[in-house]
Amino acid sequence: MKIKNKTIDRLKSQYGEWALITGATSGIGKAITRQLAEAGFNLVITGRRAMLLDTIATELTDRFSVKVLQISGDLSKEEDLNTLTQKTSELPIGVVILNAGFGTSGKLINADINTELNLIDLNCKAVFSLSHHFANQMRAESRKGVSRKGAIVLLSSMVAFQGVPNAANYAASKAYVQTLGEAMSRELKPEGIDVLCAAPGPVATEFADRANMRMGSVMKAETIATEIIQSIGKKTTALPGFLTKFLVFNLRLLPRWGKIRVMEKVMSGFTSHQ
Repeated sequence: MKIKNKTIDRLKSQYGEWALITGATSGIGKAITRQLAEAGFNLVITGRRAMLLDTIATELTDRFSVKVLQISGDLSKEEDLNTLTQKTSELPIGVVILNAGFGTSGKLINADINTELNLIDLNCKAVFSLSHHFANQMRAESRKGVSRKGAIVLLSSMVAFQGVPNAANYAASKAYVQTLGEAMSRELKPEGIDVLCAAPGPVATEFADRANMRMGSVMKAETIATEIIQSIGKKTTALPGFLTKFLVFNLRLLPRWGKIRVMEKVMSGFTSHQ
């Protein structure tokens, strides 16, 4: 899917022509990266796999004639977070998409504690650190007389709206992201910064393999990416994809304890092979 021309014009007019995407080497992040490059945005892309980042950067530069700065690193590590903020301090980044993250599954009592703590570092701590940094950078530019606005996109999930047995820590990390983004959207609006929480359902990406889940019905990352991009500056929370909307709206009919029971059954199906 392609972004609508009127959306491209609106985004460039409001936020400028530079965007940053974390976790740009696969899944939703990669799809967003490609679509923004096709729309003519200059990009900063991050990921752990340096060679893959280089390949993506070369392809996008050659194909779409945009500027691409690739910064490899693990954003769960403070030194790599610092490298990213330092290398982008002089760039007029108007859109920041914090997509990097991973999931785990299975009974929490059996989980590897180091893996789960690393998940919190990446899904929560890094998201907060980068949100704080770029919000301040955008505000500083605004106070210098830069007329454009800023936008920060947080990748939440449909599991953020209730506890999810068999994915307890992952769901909790996305609940943090969702509530952080909802509050930030109110706080940062007077500063001229729009905040979007994108909360997709099951998507066909490398996520499931890393989380050791086998999912049934899934959506295409490209479809989700398009809807996320088109929602920037228009919504506080987006539920991209028909399947996401269908699942979330049906769950809303249940009390919270009922949602937890339903998600327990769903996740039990995803993890039955373990």
